[in-house]
Amino acid sequence: MVEIIMQYGLFLAETITFVIAFVVILAAIAGFSSKNKSNEQGYIETKNLNTEYDAMKESIQHEVLTKQQLKANAKQYKTDDKAKTKLANDDSVTRRKRSFVLNFDGDIKASAVESLRREISAVLSIAEPQDEVILVLESSGGMVHAYGLAASQLDRIKKRDISLTVCVDKVAASGGYMMAVLADKILAAPFAVLGSIGVVAQLPNFHRLLQKNDIDVELLTAGEYKRTLTMLGENTDKGREKFVEELEDTHTLFKDFVSERRPQLDIAAVATGEVWYGAQAVGNQLIDDLITSDEYIMTACDSADVYQVTYTQKKSVADKLGFSAQRAMDRVLLAWQNYSIKDRFSHK
Repeated sequence: MVEIIMQYGLFLAETITFVIAFVVILAAIAGFSSKNKSNEQGYIETKNLNTEYDAMKESIQHEVLTKQQLKANAKQYKTDDKAKTKLANDDSVTRRKRSFVLNFDGDIKASAVESLRREISAVLSIAEPQDEVILVLESSGGMVHAYGLAASQLDRIKKRDISLTVCVDKVAASGGYMMAVLADKILAAPFAVLGSIGVVAQLPNFHRLLQKNDIDVELLTAGEYKRTLTMLGENTDKGREKFVEELEDTHTLFKDFVSERRPQLDIAAVATGEVWYGAQAVGNQLIDDLITSDEYIMTACDSADVYQVTYTQKKSVADKLGFSAQRAMDRVLLAWQNYSIKDRFSHK
């Protein structure tokens, strides 16, 4: 038994030494990296979706068509490709429309706006009024100021007279719908959730619990309404009334924003905080048509050059080493587990 404890202690000491050494090296490299990193935090990736869909189509054709059919298709493809090249080199012919596909997957803080703003900047550097931006949007909403910024980013597209289409496959509610109304067209899947034109706020209050345990909380402010409701202090009717007033003001701003961009809406009927499925949303004009993003984008490929534009965040040295450290620790723990099992069996 003593021998087992000594072996365990030795192994534990070795493991701790290894972890400390690794952390020290990690901190040193991370510190050096932070001093020498450039301003460039990520990069734009562009993918031609026409080419991607053609490749998928060709893969299926090779499995299901005969050799004669494949030969005929290849011949037709060469003819079409020559025609496209000729048109592209003819300055008298208006160039083919371009569609740029962006994705926004929103959380409560609209964190994806950091990537969205860079993607829009990249697109606006080349897009012209004849082009289109397609935003595949998914968000249940969140902080007012965060989604206000996200909506403002989309407004940059509209100010350049470039068509904006928003596709909703799952949900665009509250702040998500605030973004959607910037579009020239809002398209949604039949069971996508839309609407929730309302404002909500909630917070717990621990005042009675603290009071019961003889704990006092002092809240000092300058300004009558610097703090209306608090989690720890005693809330007053006056504070509640002011808080509700602020919610109503925000709701009014939200309704005005939506009404200005979709004047066809009966705002009084839809700005109740309710949500509707896509099939219902068509009837009350929250959206323009029922169609999934996949169907719309594939159809767009017939008449336009379609590009997926994505801003990819670079991983810092610290992030990469942190991942390596986690893997190293996993291996150490696995080794110890195997060692313990072997040791238990060897002492029987």
